[in-house]
Amino acid sequence: MTDLPALLATASEATDKASAIIRSRQPGELTAKGDRDMASEVDYAVEQALRTYLAEATPDIGFLGEEEGRTAGSSDELLWVLDPVDGTVNFVHGMPLVAVSLGLVAGDRSILGVIEMPFLGKHYAAADGLGATCNGKAIHGSTCSSLSDALIAIGDYAVGTGAPERNQVRLALTTLLAANVQRIRMLGTAATDLAWVAEGNLDASVMFTNKPWDTSAGVLIAREAGVQVLDVDGSRHTFNSTGTVAVAAPLAAELLGLIQEARSAAESQ
Repeated sequence: MTDLPALLATASEATDKASAIIRSRQPGELTAKGDRDMASEVDYAVEQALRTYLAEATPDIGFLGEEEGRTAGSSDELLWVLDPVDGTVNFVHGMPLVAVSLGLVAGDRSILGVIEMPFLGKHYAAADGLGATCNGKAIHGSTCSSLSDALIAIGDYAVGTGAPERNQVRLALTTLLAANVQRIRMLGTAATDLAWVAEGNLDASVMFTNKPWDTSAGVLIAREAGVQVLDVDGSRHTFNSTGTVAVAAPLAAELLGLIQEARSAAESQ
């Protein structure tokens, strides 16, 4: 049986180590990963440090990092999933919206998550069935029931190959949200979006992508805070989902309707 409290303590220790590295170093040399996408020296340093720490602390659990890929463990079921610096562009520009995202996945679902915000002093943690916390205090998602009162975050616009086509649905949704919600935010870090939906600072977050290192921790934290977490088609969110929607339950149906309207508009172009 998986000892979730013990593993949560291990994950929290790991993200504390990551946070210390991020706070103590400049981004350093940048490595291009594609059109307007990069990793910093700190991304690699954090991933290497946590890969080593978790291999020693939990040698049976595999590891997937954004920068250096997957390492198998003796367990076929469990996998640590890390984004060492979620919001690298923010980090490089000196913006404090940066997060370390460490999730534990069993099969296709997240069972544990820790998100550390090094420059904001925030530590979010949750495990399956144990609730969600920020700095040790229980958190709960928003109860907002009207889109006109809702603050909603959207994921970054696409860059690279096929970006104009992929951005059609994002732009269509932006237009619909602008006409219906109180305000839209684009924070540049998926982990922060999900943590802040969990804490009730945001009423929803919509991403038309689902990179496991970005979302594995945050989807579990949001769920444990009472937030609905879905794929963009409204189905249950899993490790293999194509997108990620975290939303206060009273807003879910209406927001999913706008997402479907945006997808239909994009497909007709």
